Amino acid sequence: MPAADPLGFACGAALGFACDLVLADPRRGHPVAAFGRAAQAVEHRLWRDHRGHGTLHALVCAGGAAASAALLARATKNHRAADIALTAAATWAVLGGTSLGREARAIGWALEAGDLDVARERLPHLCGRDPQSLDGQQMARAVVESVAENTSDAVVGALVWGAFAGVPGLVGFRAVNTLDAMVGHKSPRYRRFGWASARLDDVVGWPGARLTAALAVLAGPDRRGALRVARRDAGRHPSPNAGPVEAAFAGALGVRLGGTLAYAGRVEHRPVLGAENRPVAAADIERAVRLSRRVSFLALGAAVGARALGSVIGRTVKRSGTGG
Repeated sequence: MPAADPLGFACGAALGFACDLVLADPRRGHPVAAFGRAAQAVEHRLWRDHRGHGTLHALVCAGGAAASAALLARATKNHRAADIALTAAATWAVLGGTSLGREARAIGWALEAGDLDVARERLPHLCGRDPQSLDGQQMARAVVESVAENTSDAVVGALVWGAFAGVPGLVGFRAVNTLDAMVGHKSPRYRRFGWASARLDDVVGWPGARLTAALAVLAGPDRRGALRVARRDAGRHPSPNAGPVEAAFAGALGVRLGGTLAYAGRVEHRPVLGAENRPVAAADIERAVRLSRRVSFLALGAAVGARALGSVIGRTVKRSGTGG
């Protein structure tokens, strides 16, 4: 962990977090969308049905984004105001917690009103499920699962890497996560080409997923249930990172997650998480969004604290080495 100015990081991360709370994602000119267009252009030149080409694609796109962020951070590191502004801008750009909550709530309101057509129309904005194959209860379950997983992907994971590596960590994490969403799925086109992006996302998402699960246990309405289901069911999920998060949310909210899923004509049968709990209802979407928000606030505090602790340790080690 770098021994950079912890106060600058704390101010910038908090300001960026506040911008996401108040403004959500920018509707036009979003940096993540610009990165996606650039990654598509690189893919157009590099695509082959081969893991090596996919690995090069991941390195060029994610590595280029992180390296560019590192150059900007280096240029501002001796100017606190500029450093805070850069950290705030990067944090706002990579976080998506408020947009996640808004989309989830919109679907929840439609389901509670019995308007399944509107819910089906909005569901693709949140996850990749086939909405036409889902009834109201299945859509509610899909939304809660998406809120759980994206709390890690869109908020906590980015803050973890920001605490560890500053602005390059924030940007690099979001770049990897975006590449996984673009090419990391198991379609015929991307089964080999997207392999590297998917595996890299598993690696960088590992610490954020564990922290998200731990904070969901801490912040959830049923701590014992969250801990029990997380311990028992997390490893049953096919995703090493979605498993702990979804299991913790299932236990905390007292609902069943997992089961049969449909993705663009492909059906998956996943283990049930929290089998002893009741099925998800539309009202549980609001409960999941509130839990996600509490987890996000705790993650911000944890990131700021970890950055400050890393700075103290770094200075102590430096003084010890100098004294020796």
